[in-house]
Amino acid sequence: MTFPNSTDLPTDDLITDTLTDAKNQPVTNQDDNPKTSTNSNNTVNSHRVNSNTVNNEGTPNSETSTDTEELAPMTLKERFRKFLPVVVDVETAGFNSQTDALLEIACIPILLNEDGVFYPGEALNAHIEPFEGANLEPSALAFTGIDPNNPMRKAIAEDEKTALRRIFKGLKEVRKAEECRQCVLIGHNAHFDLSFLNAAVLRTNSKNHNPFHQFSVFDTVTLAALAFGQTVLARACKAAGLDFDGNNAHSALYDTEKTAELFCHILNSYPMLANALHTKPSTVELTDNNNNNK
Repeated sequence: MTFPNSTDLPTDDLITDTLTDAKNQPVTNQDDNPKTSTNSNNTVNSHRVNSNTVNNEGTPNSETSTDTEELAPMTLKERFRKFLPVVVDVETAGFNSQTDALLEIACIPILLNEDGVFYPGEALNAHIEPFEGANLEPSALAFTGIDPNNPMRKAIAEDEKTALRRIFKGLKEVRKAEECRQCVLIGHNAHFDLSFLNAAVLRTNSKNHNPFHQFSVFDTVTLAALAFGQTVLARACKAAGLDFDGNNAHSALYDTEKTAELFCHILNSYPMLANALHTKPSTVELTDNNNNNK
């Protein structure tokens, strides 16, 4: 979620002068269909594999063979230690996750194609009825433009339990398909979104349905500051060469779509550090109940 005073967040003092030069770099345009697009910089999301030269008969040449390194794209489960990145945005009736209503939620899983290019998956979203006794802060409603009593909204809104469990079920299907063990929340001011998600999980007794890590997040505020010297979502998208319509902002679905595009752009544009490409498989068995990700 972005905040009313988000334009007051520091920008230049968050990063060094050399990093702010990054926003002057040319933007790499991705193919319209990232599922089939190729990545011109294969070192972005890849690891190295060794191959030996062979002679004309197809057998290794022991006298002239040399070890060469080829880049093989990583799978999603390899890239994030079996975590499935999921962009989440919530719209609320205040800043207190314990007392203020959760009004909208949207989730978009981040996927990786065979060429090592990240792209947004299909969105899962819901309009949510305020829970019983929830506080509706007038200033928050004025900021988001959401009217909980609008008849058209009430016609499609779901209660928290129904909405969360439907979304969680869809995310678990993606997680299993990608052979990941848990989802990790990506957000712009991510801990705000996570706090409301965790509070709703407790209210609806949905702990056993929740696919998300309880406290780990990837925050695009930090990533945008590192890449572009910007902390506001709209400004970061502009620096990345991405469209951003302020008239659609503060809709959970729209903000999630823009955050997902920004996250993918940063990961596709900035390669992993060289030493990260040489990783050894972990010998520790990880389970869905292992939350000690410190």
